[in-house]
Parts: sequence; structure tokens; C-alpha cells
Amino acid sequence: MKPGCLQTRPVIKVALVLVVCLLWPPFRAAGEAPQWSGSLKSLNLYGEASPADLFPSYRLSSNKLRLNMDWQAAPEWRFEAAIDHQYLWSDPAETFTVPTDDQNRHVDLDKTWHHDEHGTSRLQIDRLNLQWRTGPLDATVGRQAVGFGRILISSPLDVINPFPPDAIDTDVRSGIDALRTIFNYGLDGQLGGVAVWGDEPRHDSFLATWTDNRSGVDLLMIGGSLRGRSMFGAGLAGSLGTLGLKGEFSIHKGRDVGDIGGDLDDYFTLAAVETWYRFDNGISLVVEYLYNGPGADSPEDYPEVLNSAPLQEGLTYLLGRHYLMVAPSYELHPLATLQGLAIYNLGDDSALLRPTLDLNLADNLSLQLFWTWYTGESPRVVASAQFAEPRSEYGMLGDSGGFFLKWFF
Repeated sequence: MKPGCLQTRPVIKVALVLVVCLLWPPFRAAGEAPQWSGSLKSLNLYGEASPADLFPSYRLSSNKLRLNMDWQAAPEWRFEAAIDHQYLWSDPAETFTVPTDDQNRHVDLDKTWHHDEHGTSRLQIDRLNLQWRTGPLDATVGRQAVGFGRILISSPLDVINPFPPDAIDTDVRSGIDALRTIFNYGLDGQLGGVAVWGDEPRHDSFLATWTDNRSGVDLLMIGGSLRGRSMFGAGLAGSLGTLGLKGEFSIHKGRDVGDIGGDLDDYFTLAAVETWYRFDNGISLVVEYLYNGPGADSPEDYPEVLNSAPLQEGLTYLLGRHYLMVAPSYELHPLATLQGLAIYNLGDDSALLRPTLDLNLADNLSLQLFWTWYTGESPRVVASAQFAEPRSEYGMLGDSGGFFLKWFF
């Protein structure tokens, strides 16, 4: 979509949905009044110049205002809508811009502005769905959040629209255009199906899901077609005494293998094992090993991985193959929590280290302070070819830090 231009047809579609919801007899029956909520977030970053001058130092400020509406219009019907406005400022100019493309969205419901060389903004409808529940059956159609998997840091089963493992803002998952149905059976069993309509037919997804709990162990399965590639995944989550244990994997058949922007292998796998434990002194510790099949064993192949379909689609955000991830947490005070994240690339000995301090300033108002260190071999500058050859994943990045202010209303 061109900046400053809002397409007409999607707006008409949204208006029709709203009119139907307001006028349809079941919705005019004795239902609850709409519930309104929202948030205001400000993420501010300073980044140092990266080694070998790959990227200059920068300053960034991302500010989001979100308004949510949740309406239980009738006992069987629920309507959800949310609009989100983001203003992004960066220096140097145009170093960062707001995202405008999403392969998991079929209908264009956003508008972007370029205010000057430093500032851009985006207004989007991030939720617009109708939910129907009767007996054991749940169905949701429209723009909605869909997630799968139990592993906390990086889940191989969260294949549709996952968060990066080092994401700072993970309160709200971005909405996708989908039809999702769930059949509930027994105490904890669920059989489900989700159809996702992407920005083009090759990005459509059709997946079946299953979850259940047997003897205190959560069992999960997912399979079908993920953006044109066949896939299957499974996982379990349970505990041994006070030690939490989770394991997941997903296998994917390559799409457009060997083509520019395609997958690199005929088949690739993501697999992870995660443990969780809370010590007597109050420290909680999450440790995960991740096998990242779409990645590469050698840093020389990182540029090719970066341009491959799994990275471009957000199926993975990592360049290597083997990772150790650690996330500790300790409550210093009821109003202050110290947390951390470490991601260690076992293949090239590079790492991301991020300590954070979360402060509760008032009711629904919080502040997070953080700094991220990157360690690893710096890129090798090849003068004759006028490019820098990567020798590690995190050695290519400059340290960064800042604060994240959140207010919910």
C-alpha cells in the first residue's frame, strides 16, 4: 500500500461487519455493554555502532496507542475489535520504518504516513473478529491472535506468528486473518483447525491442532500446510516434582528450495527442550536448548540464511543451528523485579546478554530498564570485495539499551 493512501474496499468490508453486528437480531438481544480498554507504550532505544561499521549508532522511539473493544453481544456471540496507532522516530533518518507488510493478513486495514525523514506512523485494525460458542464448539472468524506451543522463550510449535526470542514487547500478539474452530471434549481435550488467509495464495495456511492432558502431562500436535509447505509438530509439557519440563519439535517440507527467497533444504526441523525451576531463595530460572534447522552451521552462510523464506516469514529469527537460552527472574521487592535473557549460539560462540529491571510505578503503570550486550567475533572486512564477512551472529551487532514505559487503562 502506498504511504498516505487507504484502500476503499477494506473500509467498506469493515463497515459492513460493524453494521451486521449492530443490527442482527441476536446481537440486539439482551447482551452485555461493550467493554473498553487500551494501552499506551513508549519504547526508547539507543544503539551503538556495530563492528566493522556495518550499522551506524542510532536512536529510536516507538510509541503505540491501542484501544480495544470486547462485546459479549449475546450468550453465544462475542465481538472483538482493536485499533493500534504507532509513531516511530529514528535517527539517522529512515534507519527504521514501521512495518507495512504481513504475509498472514489478506485484507489491507491499515494506513501509513511519512511525516518527515525521521518519523513515520501507522494506523491499523489489529483485531476484528466474531466469536461463536455453543456447547463444545468454539469458532472465531476475522482478524485474531493465534498462538500454539508451551515453550516460553522460543517454541518450535508457534509457527504462525511467533515473537522473536529477544522481543521486548510481548504483551499483545499481532492479529492475523483466520477462521479458527475448536471442539472441546473431556476435561482438557481440544481438537482444532485454523485457516489463515495470507497476502497472496502461497502464504495461505491450513492447520489441524490437538491438545489434551493425560496424567498431568500436556500433549500437543499440529499439522497441515503452513504457507505452502507441509509440516507436522508435536510436544509435551509436564513436571518432575518442582522441575518443569517441556519438549517440542516441528518438521517442515521445503518450499521453492534453491530459489531466491525460498527454503534452503528439502526438509528442516525445529526442536527444543526447556526446563523451569524456582529455587528456595526466590530465583526462577528457565533454560532452553533449541535446534534451529533453518539456520546454518557456518557463519559464512548467514547471509544466505537471512534471505531465506523462514527468516523472511518470521518462522525463525536466528541464523545458527544450536542455541542455549537462559532466562532468570528474581523479585527484589513487590514493586521491582530483576530479569535477564541470555542467548548463546553454540556454533560460533557468540551471545546476546540482556539484564532488565521492571518497576511498578503505579496502578497499571510500569517501567522497564534494560541494556543488551552482544559478544562474538567481529566481521572480517574484505577490502577487495568491499563487504564485511560475518564470523559470528551476535558479533555483527552493536550494544544497545533504553527504557520501555507501559500504561494500561
